[in-house]
Amino acid sequence: MKTILYKADSRGYANHGWLVARHTFSFANYFNRERMNFGVLRVLNDDKIDGRQGFGMHPHDNMEIITIPLEGDLEHKDNMGNEAVIREGDVQVMSAGTGVYHSEYNHNPDKALKLFQIWLFPNKQNVQPRYDQISIRDVAIPNRLYQILSPNPDDQGVWIHQDAWFYLGNFDAGKTDNYTLKREGNGLFVMVIDGQVTISGNKLSARDALGIWEMNKIEVEATSDARILLMDLPMQVK
Repeated sequence: MKTILYKADSRGYANHGWLVARHTFSFANYFNRERMNFGVLRVLNDDKIDGRQGFGMHPHDNMEIITIPLEGDLEHKDNMGNEAVIREGDVQVMSAGTGVYHSEYNHNPDKALKLFQIWLFPNKQNVQPRYDQISIRDVAIPNRLYQILSPNPDDQGVWIHQDAWFYLGNFDAGKTDNYTLKREGNGLFVMVIDGQVTISGNKLSARDALGIWEMNKIEVEATSDARILLMDLPMQVK
């Protein structure tokens, strides 16, 4: 097993007044040659956006974009004709493919929006752009990892053009769960959303992350009440 630790306070930081962002990997004005990606995981931004503020129409292409609201509601519009509000307990996915324009705003005037936005390199170039969002409230299982994303449209959660699987876990203190890789050659990237956990001997606190590869299985132990996001990802960018 090989690991790399990303401590919460070592991330890139940007304060634009209406937006406070933490960047796990190089993004915008934050550049760290040692933190460009973890396998196909290119971006993991931890954003806090003030009421009614956000990003106007802007382009993306050839990227799988996943957004997970942690608190509050996200208002989305795009040039595919989609208009939606993505709430805490939902997950949104966009395959940018040949190109898409979209905007993202805090839907609420008086409450901050907190979210993770994640970009993965796709395994297919120039696909037709697509959009989807689902509620994941009904699939949540206390003290277990539950799937929210996969490569298969027929599986639980949203799907993307990549051999990746995402899981969330909401754990009470003292609870444990195991995870086995879905695909040989993949690695794991685990972000602690809240609380404290131990993963195969590594102690992590809120917003710490751990990259793990060259293994088949891990154990997650919550040492306090905790929430985690686990990403099972190809380690090679094609």
